[in-house]
Amino acid sequence: MGEADDRDPMFTIDDLAEPEQLEDVIYTLMVNPNLSTVNYFNDFSDEPVTPDLLGSGEGEGGIFEVDKTGICLAMTTHAFHHHLADDPQGATEILLSRAARRLLCLGACPLVVSAFLYHINIMDPHGHQIASGAQKGLENAAARFRLQVTDRKIRFDHFRGHGPVPPTLIVSMMGRLGSRGKFVTHAFRSKGNNIFLIGKVTEDVGASEYLEFYHGISHSPLPACNIEDEALIQEVLRKLHERELISSASPVGKGGLFFTLLRASFPNSLGFDITTDAEIRRDAFLFGEAMGRILVDVNPEKEDDFVDLLSDMKVPFFMLGHVTRGEIRVDDISLGYIDKMTPLA
Repeated sequence: MGEADDRDPMFTIDDLAEPEQLEDVIYTLMVNPNLSTVNYFNDFSDEPVTPDLLGSGEGEGGIFEVDKTGICLAMTTHAFHHHLADDPQGATEILLSRAARRLLCLGACPLVVSAFLYHINIMDPHGHQIASGAQKGLENAAARFRLQVTDRKIRFDHFRGHGPVPPTLIVSMMGRLGSRGKFVTHAFRSKGNNIFLIGKVTEDVGASEYLEFYHGISHSPLPACNIEDEALIQEVLRKLHERELISSASPVGKGGLFFTLLRASFPNSLGFDITTDAEIRRDAFLFGEAMGRILVDVNPEKEDDFVDLLSDMKVPFFMLGHVTRGEIRVDDISLGYIDKMTPLA
């Protein structure tokens, strides 16, 4: 485990020794409640999402059919407490970015967002500062992402204490899907498809599950986030969906790229063979949770059009590797097979 002082607010990744054994990190994080199969059960059903599941409450991302016209809505809810007390605007922009990316990966157009701020004392000057900063973050992200905000404000509860409960922001966001069958899930579809990472890769592990659970460091900067980069990624996703160039799409989220790859592999018992970026620390590349990144797989027949689109839009991307029949490989090291990648293995 890491030796960096978790009370040091000036923490940087240079303070952190890079683990020698990748397997140690992976199997330690596997038992993290935030990344365990308990959450896979909650977030991803064993049966792949199909149009027949719409409206049943079992579809990924909360996809619901409005009526028999085939128009569907998608809804997602996210919560955040990291640094909300000392950087409420940045934390709020990160939360809205996560929610919007989630909907856009499905192929939905985000339309409206509501926000609720819990566990603050609005009568305390610091509580008022948190609410004010969160409001600025909400307005800024909503304007940049072309979202309507319900009530035009952040609602909050008046909280005086009851223990060490951190201020928490919860947002719900709703978007519209074009038609019943026009959406993309997070799940890899076919062996042999190529896997790409869209977005800027940064050497960042701030506020990540890796940093907190593996190294025991709970005080660190927020994950890297640039609101302009987020807006560009959203435009790219819209065009990729319009041209039907991607087979799956996942926002890089909790656990970083590696656990996003696992979540994409589980539903259809597929695997992945990837190569990391030699210019980025491997732990940051695989487990960092910086914003503005999307994992996609692409049919080889559509790869040229995919690359041309991203190049024309000047969006950074990185070819990771390909989808396998079930084996997990990173930098030519085999980590076993997808059916064994559980905390109980």
